[in-house]
Amino acid sequence: MTMAEMELEVKAESGPGMSPVPGTTDSQLDIKGANEKRKRRRLEANAALLQDGSGGIATGKSLRTLRQQTRTPTYNDNYLDAVIDEQLGGAAPLPSRGRKRKPLSVEKEVDVEAMIAASIGFPRESLTEEEIEAGVVASAGSLEQANYIVVRNHILAKWRENVNVWLDEDTVMESIRSQHKSLVAAAYKFLATFGYINFGVAPAIKSRIPEEATKATVIIIGAGLAGLAAARQLLAFGHKVIVLEGRQRPGGRVYTKKMVGEGLAAAADLGGSVVTGIHGNPLGVLARQLGFPLHKVREKCPLYQPGGLPVQEEMDSRVEAQFNKLLDRASKWREEMNTVADSISLGTTLETLREDAGVAVNPEERQLFDWHLANLEYANAGLLSNLSLAFWDQDDPYEMGGDHCFLPGGNVRLVAALAEGVPIFYGKTVHTIKYNSEGVKVISGEQVFEGDMALCTAPLGVLKREAIRFEPPLPQRKIDAIKRLGFGLLNKVVMLFSHSFWGAELDTFGHLAESTSRRGEFFLFYSYAAVSGGPLLLALVAGEAAINFESMPPIEAVTRVLTVLRGIYEPRGIKVPDPIQTVCTRWGGDSLCYGSYSNVAVGASGDDYDILAESVGDGRLFFGGEATNRRYPATMHGAFLSGLREAGNITTFAGSRVNSSKGERGIQKDIQSCATILVDLFKEPDLQFGCFSIVFDPQSSDPKSYVLVRLTIGRGDQQDGPADSSPSADQQQSVHLYTIISRKQALELLELRGGDKLRLIYLSDKLGVKLVGRRGLGVIGDGIVSLSKWNRAARKVNSPLSATPVASSAARTSKSL
Repeated sequence: MTMAEMELEVKAESGPGMSPVPGTTDSQLDIKGANEKRKRRRLEANAALLQDGSGGIATGKSLRTLRQQTRTPTYNDNYLDAVIDEQLGGAAPLPSRGRKRKPLSVEKEVDVEAMIAASIGFPRESLTEEEIEAGVVASAGSLEQANYIVVRNHILAKWRENVNVWLDEDTVMESIRSQHKSLVAAAYKFLATFGYINFGVAPAIKSRIPEEATKATVIIIGAGLAGLAAARQLLAFGHKVIVLEGRQRPGGRVYTKKMVGEGLAAAADLGGSVVTGIHGNPLGVLARQLGFPLHKVREKCPLYQPGGLPVQEEMDSRVEAQFNKLLDRASKWREEMNTVADSISLGTTLETLREDAGVAVNPEERQLFDWHLANLEYANAGLLSNLSLAFWDQDDPYEMGGDHCFLPGGNVRLVAALAEGVPIFYGKTVHTIKYNSEGVKVISGEQVFEGDMALCTAPLGVLKREAIRFEPPLPQRKIDAIKRLGFGLLNKVVMLFSHSFWGAELDTFGHLAESTSRRGEFFLFYSYAAVSGGPLLLALVAGEAAINFESMPPIEAVTRVLTVLRGIYEPRGIKVPDPIQTVCTRWGGDSLCYGSYSNVAVGASGDDYDILAESVGDGRLFFGGEATNRRYPATMHGAFLSGLREAGNITTFAGSRVNSSKGERGIQKDIQSCATILVDLFKEPDLQFGCFSIVFDPQSSDPKSYVLVRLTIGRGDQQDGPADSSPSADQQQSVHLYTIISRKQALELLELRGGDKLRLIYLSDKLGVKLVGRRGLGVIGDGIVSLSKWNRAARKVNSPLSATPVASSAARTSKSL
């Protein structure tokens, strides 16, 4: 039996999220009400986790085991492992599903689809808060809702089967009865708008980006994973998009550096490195679309004492069990203390409990206990003394299940694929964002970029330093959330060696520090030899040690690491050579992030992530990034998902902002403005020959940089030689067509002999470009126009003949409805 043979008359069951709030009508399930329910459900979820007796509340965050532990019965972990293996090209067969397997029963099929949806973050038997706010069903807790959930799960599972295709409503309807078309429409619209299906970099997905944007202009601040995810979605939705990036590269805190020397080369992830949990992870979807294999990080992680001897297995197991037991007790404490726990740190609580229990009293055990504390500080990028006892692990119920993975060749491969075709302007550090009911102005240096809406994906560290000024100031509740949330630090020492002296059987190993104050210094090593292309080893620095590391000279840092490694391996007769090349990160001193990733500090809660994610200015200014994702903070996939989320929010707001007469006036104004700017620019082109005029990108002389080409038709066919720039009746009636090519191609066009006809043949046949009107230039053309205008205005300001300064010009893209 297939889905097409079933009636979706699923019996509505009572349970969390299934029934309306007592005493309310369906229309009263507004955002405020949803927020109250959200808070209550999270408290209930945390309480359930504490009572299930699974032990080891932090196990999911522990990166020693490198394995997320499923603490709620949302899906079968082993089954999802097999599904992922099959999707990634592995050989593992699905359980009980051989080549001649029988078709699944309807009940089993619905259960499997619910399992896949749960791995993505959708409850099995209830709506998400976002679905409630989007009004996907008329009545919460109704039979309609139960049927909607089955449809939603079916759509999610169907697309995840083959993420290289575009899934449309008609395809979904092939397996759903026609009377449920409205449910399919509601679920499909929600999932597509907010990036749960049909996202990524597969050719079928990229082909959906329209050639000409027709919707509102969006300026994105930051080309990290959040900004790139949002940009791609918005382009596909038909928006004009410009991305402003302060660095000279995309990726933000995801940065892969190529290490070379002595004929060796290796790719080192200096920032985000581990794909934490592959079940449902959107980064795994990107890897599948690109055909990139993933390396499952092996769980074996031996620990070594300060002198280099291995930690005894019995003591290792005993101290780890004690550590997890203390975490359990800390969780019970916060239940008993209720709101008092909001003002107490996790570190203080654990130390008090350790002393009361008499745990880790001798030096060897204390060093091992400190290693687990350092590992916890690594997982949270913060000092335990700053982490909230009440909410430090508020995201645990939502963690991605499955193995942790490395991407061979580094995460730059994902970044490069996401950045392809996205109009990014590098070296644009934004210092001011102005927003009002009319639109936004984003200021970098003396340049002003104007648009209808803006998305700020600046890291929390930048917002905490008030490195960006907002006009008007952000609402006080958002300012307070920025102050309350923590933003911690993780640093790395990356070393390229002549050979992998540590062996090929391990992906990780740990080292214990002699003193508590240095417990996070080189406490964990990652072997990248299997994925980087060369013998590469990374030493992690967390907690207080990561802060002190910022001022440590690189030579001293490398010397200390080598001392640790030689203490471990040379007593075993293994010589540790000097590294060929080393890199020490300094994320805390990086003015474009001021740290690594967010955490819930004392006084903060998960609500602060939601507050930081709220838009301001009546849907003009939006916020994305890992610190705006309550469910998946401090992760690469959390940042990526926030970009998809905000693309959905932006396009929803833009679609609801209807004012025809005002919009039409704005369109006409922008068309006239663009036409005027183009006329002025081509009065003084950088190159002019025959009927062609060229304006270069003023930012770059790279042969691959873009240039704007104008072809003038209607004043007679000219051969080589300058075009007559004097006004004439012919020129008044002339038609201008445009295209964009590279600077190198423009120079080749100049060198061609035989007149404009051969040049046109060259453009169309060899380069395959199209000539368009000024409205078809797109965001790249608009960017060249605006930057050229600003550059020429700046030159006039700096000219000795200029007596008064000129106001910074607006790098503006055309607005449209």
